[in-house]
Amino acid sequence: MTATEATEALIARISDLEPELRAWVHVDAEGARADAAALDAGPNRGPLHGVALGVKDLFAAAGLPWRSGSPIWKDRIAGFDAAPVALARRAGAIVLGKTVTTEFAGYKPSQTRNPVAPGRTPGGSSSGSAAAVAAGMVPLAFGTQTSGSVIRPASFCGVVGFKPSFDLIEPYGVTALARSFDTVGLFARDVPDVAFGIEALTGLALPLPTLAQAPCPMTLFRSAAWSKAEPDLLRAWDAFEADLIATGAQLHDTLPPSFVRALDPVLELHARIMAVEASEALAYEAEIAPDLLSAGLRAQIEEGRAVPPAQRHADRLALTRLRARAVSDLDPSAVWLTPSSCGAAPDFDASTGDPAFNRTWSLLGLPSCSVPLLSDDAGRPIGVQVVGAMGNDHGVLATANWLMQRLAGL
Repeated sequence: MTATEATEALIARISDLEPELRAWVHVDAEGARADAAALDAGPNRGPLHGVALGVKDLFAAAGLPWRSGSPIWKDRIAGFDAAPVALARRAGAIVLGKTVTTEFAGYKPSQTRNPVAPGRTPGGSSSGSAAAVAAGMVPLAFGTQTSGSVIRPASFCGVVGFKPSFDLIEPYGVTALARSFDTVGLFARDVPDVAFGIEALTGLALPLPTLAQAPCPMTLFRSAAWSKAEPDLLRAWDAFEADLIATGAQLHDTLPPSFVRALDPVLELHARIMAVEASEALAYEAEIAPDLLSAGLRAQIEEGRAVPPAQRHADRLALTRLRARAVSDLDPSAVWLTPSSCGAAPDFDASTGDPAFNRTWSLLGLPSCSVPLLSDDAGRPIGVQVVGAMGNDHGVLATANWLMQRLAGL
């Protein structure tokens, strides 16, 4: 297909589905058509030549709305491209439009519907990107993760979501929420597409050959969040473990005990640091228009402001030490499997879901990939989260790809 043909097909699909799905803040149909025509008329621009891209509305994209999910910025138009958008364009991608985000990447539910689980949330904060990919509106979309905002929507919408190692993709021009955790990630419908997108943005070589055996030993790790697992996850995870063992995959018994013990305070530590840093990142918005912030976000900002200096200092030290432990205690090639979410997507009006199974890896900055392997009794998707040691992005993606090849549909 030409870039124009591919782009027109996606514009038509968005036109059909968007009134119900509401995944987009703005669809730049004319801009995408012009870019596609220019690509068709010129030389190959790079690995993403002609590939349509959905851009989460936390990212600046020149000439397009940049609302960050808030009425405070309802009239803002970006005058430049965020670094990830510029890198994607340089690789030949076509920005099809801006996808819906929750308010400043927080927990307030957005307007977007879940295309594969009617009546349920698509998750947050990358709700529009996950839903647009799941509905076939776009093959690739940007997300961000501060606690669970790539992995959880991928789990709920039945797509692949990848949060790379912390700071792998330059975040300049992306609205910040918590600087210690904010990470740019990608959504696609399969693992090779995600890997290909990461290659195009970073220059890393991430080949994913078809493998008869798992690419490395794995660990099944239920984690400190297991008490949050819902009944549908408990049933699905038991079956998954049995299926995995039946493949003959080489499994380690556990992660290093010293490392696991060090994770005990992580859930509370992540939430506290996130609140402090959100109160700093959104200081301007909280000053000029506090009434336009949701009650939940105002409460989080107040919570962050109330953390005393001694606790802030102790938390920064704890974060630094935990990340150092993750490097010193883990084999650099380590990969483990844990749930992507507490269960299937909650009701649309209930919440965007609990990030309990994501907070630890976001705090440590480790690469993680959600693959749609499980489901509840009603067929609603639940993801398996593949996590790896810092910098082992290739091992995570290779393992995720093998799992999809061997276990998808079982």
